Amino acid sequence: MKVESIWREYRASLKRFLHKHVADSDDVDDLLQDILIKSYQNLYTVKDIKKVKAWLFQIANNTIIDFYRKRGKAVNVTAEELWYEQPDEDVVKQLSHCIVPFINALPSQDAQLLTAIEINGVSQKAYAHQHNIKYSTLKSRVQKSRELLLGLYNDCCELSIDQQGNLMEFQEKSANRKDC
Repeated sequence: MKVESIWREYRASLKRFLHKHVADSDDVDDLLQDILIKSYQNLYTVKDIKKVKAWLFQIANNTIIDFYRKRGKAVNVTAEELWYEQPDEDVVKQLSHCIVPFINALPSQDAQLLTAIEINGVSQKAYAHQHNIKYSTLKSRVQKSRELLLGLYNDCCELSIDQQGNLMEFQEKSANRKDC
């Protein structure tokens, strides 16, 4: 077992786990580094390779507890400090403008559908009724259009998405691409 291979496999999952419990991205990066150091120093204690993931996440959990203890916030964390509790509507509106060029790059039927539902906030049921489409058919079309849109994103960016489908982080694949 090498730390490099283990870290390559679990780093993104650990970072998402930290983001769920720690608001500040800089603190997350610091904690991630602490976890790497602890795992490097103590890897020899793991006897069963099947338990490496659980061991890493236990280190991460303990590191978070230590982090809040040091800051005196173990009990006094307020909802305002938890950035992930409620999305900032201004941020959502701003980000919706970034998605429009990607949507417009889709075939016109898909672009029209996603613009109405994702940008303008028309419910799928209302859209289906307005366009005389069965609701189940529309749901399938929306799903396929979203998959096409994700394909465009994947051409441009490396996306990290959590189990609930939330974007955790992204990295541009090529800064020289004009279509991204």
